[in-house]
Amino acid sequence: MPDAPADPARPLVPEPAYDHYLVGLDLRDRDVVIVGGGSVAQRRLGTLVAAGANVTVVAIQPTPAVESHAGVRVVNRAYRTGDLDGAWYAMAATDDPEVNAQVVADAEAAHIFCVRADEARRGTAVTPASVRRDGFNVGVLASGDHRRSAALRRAIAAGLGDGTLAAAPEGHHAAGVALVGGGPGDPELITVRGRRLLAEADVVVADRLGPASLLDELGPTVEIIDAAKVPYGRAMRQEAINDVLVERARAGKFVVRLKGGDPFVYGRGFEELIACVEAGVPVTVVPGITSAIAGPAAAGIPVTHRAVTHEVVVVSGHVAPDHPDSLVDWNALGALRGTVVIMMGVERLAQFADALIAGGRDSATPVAMIENASTSRQRTLRATLHTAAEVARTEDLRPPAIVVVGDVAAFDAASGTTGGERSDGVGDRSASEPGMETDPAAR
Repeated sequence: MPDAPADPARPLVPEPAYDHYLVGLDLRDRDVVIVGGGSVAQRRLGTLVAAGANVTVVAIQPTPAVESHAGVRVVNRAYRTGDLDGAWYAMAATDDPEVNAQVVADAEAAHIFCVRADEARRGTAVTPASVRRDGFNVGVLASGDHRRSAALRRAIAAGLGDGTLAAAPEGHHAAGVALVGGGPGDPELITVRGRRLLAEADVVVADRLGPASLLDELGPTVEIIDAAKVPYGRAMRQEAINDVLVERARAGKFVVRLKGGDPFVYGRGFEELIACVEAGVPVTVVPGITSAIAGPAAAGIPVTHRAVTHEVVVVSGHVAPDHPDSLVDWNALGALRGTVVIMMGVERLAQFADALIAGGRDSATPVAMIENASTSRQRTLRATLHTAAEVARTEDLRPPAIVVVGDVAAFDAASGTTGGERSDGVGDRSASEPGMETDPAAR
């Protein structure tokens, strides 16, 4: 199929005076056709579907990701003239330049703007390097220089992500509350949205388990309220926390409730959400990386592994197994073969181990205890269910610590082995030695 002839009235490389015109298209319920089903199509499908377009992909052999993409119609054959009928927008993204040229020619004849992936300047439209943050769509064009536009896009995304580039009018966020999960402790493990909202806060109500170093980056006018809940020590009552969230928001402030892990995983986040909703205060939830998963991962321990465990149970250890307030069926947990992750379980570790063994769990089951996961003070102790409490006592294990029970607790990331032979009950502190590759906080 011959290349479409170049239009002599339009130069191949646009002069600066005729640079591309940046515009937003309303594609809701409008037909869009992508010819080609490879990586280019895969990159664009998500944003087109999110824009509400009716997307059709015409491809001889689309990739599995393209073929199975929700909301996309796939036609498995070669492109034919007429496939663009009724389309508002088109993309030529095959690996055949002749086919791409024909698609552009057909689109131009039908007055349909068309992107050509292999030779952008031969299309009638170009896709900008774009970034999306909380309702803002920012596009960058650089006269066809994709590397320059991508570099600027990365800089804009970073600025919007960490708050150095303010997106709110006059740098001020509307009054309300954001419940932000700060992740397991490493400040680099907070989400992009969480970090941006933190930078826009007027008031921060902070937990001791949140990434405390991020507080140093806040402006001098930001009010920081300590809501630390120290185990068996001083703590701010939950009702008082709820009250301060509502009071500051009603005073016109944007309040970030910064928590460790995820707000809805043992974080009382929904209690705070209820308080805000009942008070008529706008509230949003920003999920965080839960320590129950990230803590073991930081120590090189996967909570699941093919052919080893098909289940993960995360359980609270804040009350003893025989306490009347306990909602946990420890006998049922003892009968499981998979991974059990115990949060807030340091003080009662001996009771939990006994309960699991009484429920049927082998006393030789590997146990890993990760203290201060993902921080510079991370320490990992290894034991078995039978010896875990003694190892924790001898090594003076302190909260916050995560206890992992199951075969995966013996996995050794440094050697890449599953550690099946390690069941002697000896505490292994190798992951906490400075410079070990299994401790990301030491890197």
